[in-house]
Amino acid sequence: MKEKIAITSLASISPLGKNPEAIWRNYLSNETLISTKDFNGKPQFVATIPQEIRNEIEELKKSEIKYKALDETVLLSILVSRQAIKNAGWKNGDDFGINIGSSRGATQLFEKHHKEFLETGKTSTLASPTTTLGNISSWVAHDLKNNGPEISHSITCSTALHAVLNAVAWLQSGMANKFLVGGSEAPLTDFTIAQMHALKIYSKETSEYPCRAFDFTKTKNTMVLGEGAAVACLEIGQKENALAYIEGIGYATDDIEHNISISDEANCFQKSMKMALQNTKLEDVDAIVMHAPGTLKGDTSEYKAIQKTFNQNMPMLTTNKWKVGHTFGASGMLNMEMAIMMMQHNQFIEVPFAEKQTIRKEIKKVLINAVGFGGNAVSILLSKEF
Repeated sequence: MKEKIAITSLASISPLGKNPEAIWRNYLSNETLISTKDFNGKPQFVATIPQEIRNEIEELKKSEIKYKALDETVLLSILVSRQAIKNAGWKNGDDFGINIGSSRGATQLFEKHHKEFLETGKTSTLASPTTTLGNISSWVAHDLKNNGPEISHSITCSTALHAVLNAVAWLQSGMANKFLVGGSEAPLTDFTIAQMHALKIYSKETSEYPCRAFDFTKTKNTMVLGEGAAVACLEIGQKENALAYIEGIGYATDDIEHNISISDEANCFQKSMKMALQNTKLEDVDAIVMHAPGTLKGDTSEYKAIQKTFNQNMPMLTTNKWKVGHTFGASGMLNMEMAIMMMQHNQFIEVPFAEKQTIRKEIKKVLINAVGFGGNAVSILLSKEF
């Protein structure tokens, strides 16, 4: 990287809540936020956002007539984006780019419109424009009145971190001074959960923790879906209000052997981590927030990749999916939030059912990982100091 990128704000909505104090309190608790809810007539494990935030979504729908037709992925993005630019000191109408993506996009609306079509042979006028992926950034841009590019994309579960990569390129090229980046996902629908069951990766765990992400002794898949959105404000160079700095970026793609496969030793992660760490001593990395989706192969292959990359210099390892589930395209940004909070509080958040690790006294550099179907890996190194 030519110059470090400052993260001047990060806002999120997830099962952890939306207030930084509440989010941190939830991280300090050993309790999972996964519960059960009926989908297609059957109870399923899911991680949902708190009811008070759902009430805010309903209020947002009422605030402007056009917002009534929007999917929850878009509404969540609008709420977190408003908070993020406020925290960063940006204003509506400022010059900044927007790149907020999603793995699934407007899943809830799409299923609703498709059901109507099957029942009536017709669909509503707004079915198409309200279910496109570009729908997210364009509506956030409408709400914030920004002057700058608006980009949306889907690179499955690494979507949010790919938005970061894209913004870094814009900022370092001089084509933009500020970028709002992140991901949003509202995947808790009958059809989406049925798809995960069809892949045989969804949790049927009966223990205290339905998602056993980071449990390398498990004998079955335990992925659980969660919902949420998270965005960050990025600016180039040193900033007084920086929460952390992006010091290194890495990316790679595995050779696809199967539609959902990742290689046994996650070659894509080995490449992306090495790229992100090319100017950093391995022993200087204090922790890694793993992607670790709770699946057998997903967890173990990433762990093997970390072992091969760091050898005797293993940092502390953690994940948040045992607590908040897998939020698909938003998950990478929630990993970033967790990493920043651990650096801010200088406290490592362990996985309660995992083997104890040697805890370092200081947390100054944290690596975050994300990967999606097809092995689209991203690794980003965060630093507490410029």
